[in-house]
Amino acid sequence: MAQRGAFSWVFFLLVSFFTSHGDALGVNWGTQASHTLHPSIVVGMLKDNGINKVKLFDSDSWTLKALVGSGMEVMVAIPNKDLKTYLKYKKAKKWVKDSISKHLYDGGVMMTGFKFYSWRFEPGYVAVGNEPFLTSYNGSFVNITFPALTNIQKALEEAGLGDKVKATVALNADVYQSASNKPSDGDFRGDIKDRMLEIVRFLNEKNSPFVVNIYPFLSLYQNPDFPVDYAFLDDRGESIEDDGIEYSNVFDANLDTLVWALRKSEVPDLKILVGEIGWPTDGDKFANRTLAKRFYDGLMKKLATGAGTPLRPGGLSVYLFGLVDEDMKSVAPGNFERHWGIFSFDGKPKFPIDFSGKGQSKMPVAAKGVVPLESRWCVFGKPEMKNSSKLGDLVNYACSNADCTALGYGSSCNNLDRNGNISYAFNMYFQMQSQDVQACDFDGMATITTKNASTGTCLFPIQIMSAGVRVIGDGISAAAGFVGLVLFGIFGLM
Repeated sequence: MAQRGAFSWVFFLLVSFFTSHGDALGVNWGTQASHTLHPSIVVGMLKDNGINKVKLFDSDSWTLKALVGSGMEVMVAIPNKDLKTYLKYKKAKKWVKDSISKHLYDGGVMMTGFKFYSWRFEPGYVAVGNEPFLTSYNGSFVNITFPALTNIQKALEEAGLGDKVKATVALNADVYQSASNKPSDGDFRGDIKDRMLEIVRFLNEKNSPFVVNIYPFLSLYQNPDFPVDYAFLDDRGESIEDDGIEYSNVFDANLDTLVWALRKSEVPDLKILVGEIGWPTDGDKFANRTLAKRFYDGLMKKLATGAGTPLRPGGLSVYLFGLVDEDMKSVAPGNFERHWGIFSFDGKPKFPIDFSGKGQSKMPVAAKGVVPLESRWCVFGKPEMKNSSKLGDLVNYACSNADCTALGYGSSCNNLDRNGNISYAFNMYFQMQSQDVQACDFDGMATITTKNASTGTCLFPIQIMSAGVRVIGDGISAAAGFVGLVLFGIFGLM
């Protein structure tokens, strides 16, 4: 009896540890940055913070090699731009061979494992596409996502991996809606309903999860009348009632809207996995570290209780978005897009967070082995020329090729004076160019200083030694150039 009692106590402790410490908690690792951290440094940072699940946005071999032997559960993905390629089954087979089979060996990359919150071994996942049905894509991927999904799943099965790895699609919450904003009126969007029915029934047949990205922040950002407290999970605001159920936060209401859509699609028990959820820390009046901490505190407590939502009680499987800031992301959705990281671009934590949900809030462990560039900044060196007609073009050029989003309304550097705005733009370009002295000229109007130009809440960052080749893509784009023009127009009035 004594031995059985001891065993039961140890068993209870193990259950408590794994269910509260994130057996169901992972993080998204994005790499759309001008100066990336070395993958091995990122893996070390994840392990130091007790995070054992990671979701990628591709299947980059360099990243996967760093994860070999880490014991971390990995979810890989196929970007939207590649979906058309996998309409050809031969291409799908080759991708599975090169990106999945190659890495699945004893001591290699782990994609599956025992889940304490469900008490069973569960497969790993491949996300075929990332939010391919966003309305902003104007239907570009609507007709190719499902065929690509079926080809990848077929290739996994043919490779003998059908029980170990499942194909799914990472979908934004905009694929479903509710005319009344109540969950019980939830259904899939009319323009994609037929495609969604194909997908959810296929996922149900293959025992794959529905992966949904839910962002309470966006509810607040997109609707000026949205009640602020309803975006958080700490029960401070008023609740809404739906069919006898009280909803105290938009996350629960959003996820249960999906549950209703699945019920109406005759797949009521399809597993749901939250692929992305988080809160940005800059780029908008609601995007700051204080509100981000509030959001994560509520989310972590919720995950620790295993309460789930009213219609899906029990543990939730969630991937936080994101790990680090990415200064090459498109700002088309908003300036906050480059500031989703729990950690800054250099691997430094932004605010205390309690990954256990037990009220043990503390600063996460910073990335180790990061090498910063020299302590020097590029600033506006000719204040007597502040009215020069050239300055508008120079600032616009700097912000078109660097990240000036912190200068926007409500952001951390919004209170700088005109000279400060110019200096910030010049420095961001200088750092983006890895402190190349030629990048701090601006027709002789800039100068390099060793005095920290940061002031108040506005950080003038120093870049790091990049681990990889600079990303070339649509992250720094015409949209960023527009930001520069708007900003210069604003502080031109000061």
